[in-house]
Amino acid sequence: MTTTPRLDIERHDELLRYLRDRGRIGLEEQPLMRTLEGGVSNRTVLVQRQDGDAWVLKQALPKLRVAVDWYCSPERSEREALALHWLVRLAPAGMITPLVFVDRELHLLAMEAVPQPHENWKTMLLSGRLDPAHVQQFGELLRAIHHNALTHRDGVARDFADRSFFEALRLEPYYEYAATRVPEATAFLTRLVEETRARQETLVHGDYSPKNVLVRDGRLVLLDHEVAHFGDPGFDVGFSLAHLLSKAHHLPHVRADFGSAAHLYWQAYGGEAELEPRAVRHTLGCLLARVAGRSPLEYLDQTERTQQQRAVLTLVTRPPRTVRELVDRFVEAL
Repeated sequence: MTTTPRLDIERHDELLRYLRDRGRIGLEEQPLMRTLEGGVSNRTVLVQRQDGDAWVLKQALPKLRVAVDWYCSPERSEREALALHWLVRLAPAGMITPLVFVDRELHLLAMEAVPQPHENWKTMLLSGRLDPAHVQQFGELLRAIHHNALTHRDGVARDFADRSFFEALRLEPYYEYAATRVPEATAFLTRLVEETRARQETLVHGDYSPKNVLVRDGRLVLLDHEVAHFGDPGFDVGFSLAHLLSKAHHLPHVRADFGSAAHLYWQAYGGEAELEPRAVRHTLGCLLARVAGRSPLEYLDQTERTQQQRAVLTLVTRPPRTVRELVDRFVEAL
């Protein structure tokens, strides 16, 4: 397994010395540095330079910060840098942060920081602040990534052919691990893994969730691209829908609003009939994985996790045919 790099960017004196030695900043420059909390898979530090520029530095961890053992090669930082290179061209202007530099040896990258003021979309949603305009953008952005990548299919397929990070960060800890914890869903999840591995259609983000979205001046900015790969777009749809529906579960006073948001999201994405059954299966898989996988949603307590697992198992026995049916039946089952 790859060893931890010598540099630890959360030690700000080490980071300052590194930036000066590599010529990234002036030898006398004294930038402000602040460690950003909440990262599971990376060390993350905001660097505010004296000339007004601001960077976010990310250093990939070989062992993720979760309760159970979960490992992934820190070389995935190179994948995120490659994804930034592509996404800034595929996504609408201003919705992807530009890459500043990447250091392959130390498994870190720097990107331009999103200017203040901004808010994390997940934080907004958990406080009940659900704006349909943001949901509309969320769906349209994912559609742009999936569809625009098709116009560069050969290049995208070549650059993102490796799926080892998707296996280590999604298929194993989400679907395969949950299959060992929930015997009633083992057959369903095993088939879903096999189906997902067989699909190679377009650029898939792999971590498309409100947690990785900042809202600035009413516009969404997408972050965290280290799981990007050439694969099944249905995974992105299911992964993101599961987040909206889990919040519908957690916030009963706005449950109907989140159900409507899930409908709007699918409509804004413009999913085609061929994709819809897979989107349904991935949504069910992710709803289950986020309560029984290696990385359960922290805002769901044990009672809510048990309820969500029960609701999903009910749906798995008679799978919905459409996203609309899935959303309505899940909300009704809570």
